[in-house]
Amino acid sequence: MASEKEKMLAGAFYNAQDRELVRDRDYARYLLYEFNSLKPWEKEKRLSILKQLITVKGSFYVEPPFYCDYGYNIEVGDQFYANFGCVILDCDRVRMGNNVLLGPDVQIYTAGHPTEPEERLAGYEYARPVTIGNNVWIGGGTIICPGVNIGDNVTIGAGSVVTKDIMANVVAAGNPCRVIRKVDTES
Repeated sequence: MASEKEKMLAGAFYNAQDRELVRDRDYARYLLYEFNSLKPWEKEKRLSILKQLITVKGSFYVEPPFYCDYGYNIEVGDQFYANFGCVILDCDRVRMGNNVLLGPDVQIYTAGHPTEPEERLAGYEYARPVTIGNNVWIGGGTIICPGVNIGDNVTIGAGSVVTKDIMANVVAAGNPCRVIRKVDTES
């Protein structure tokens, strides 16, 4: 029988109050408390803590405060930057490519809850992965919903709510987020 963690990562309904998942979230909160409590000049300590929490594939910087559920489901590429107040609910995988920049208060959600009251009251949750390509700028206050894929060379305007996939090489914005124009990648 699959564990609740295995169900979570498979996109099935799972119980978030499972002992293993609670323990994993508590460990992430411990590391995040340390990260968010450091003095501004303790940058190396901050980077060291995040490397215990998330998978990093190059240079990166995250401004405090930063919050996530587990951390181990987050993977960032080279030249990653997250501004103040980033929240990533990583109940499923969140993969970000190289040169991804997140404005302040960006929120990335993989967690979802059933819309049927009986299922929700029974404590079920589900999760869908989020993927963000290379050379992507996400404007401040943007919310990215579960299951969204954002292509390469995309700019998402501030305050957007991204509910559906965004193709590569575009500028998109709004609530719901939609393509405004294509960008020239030849120059």
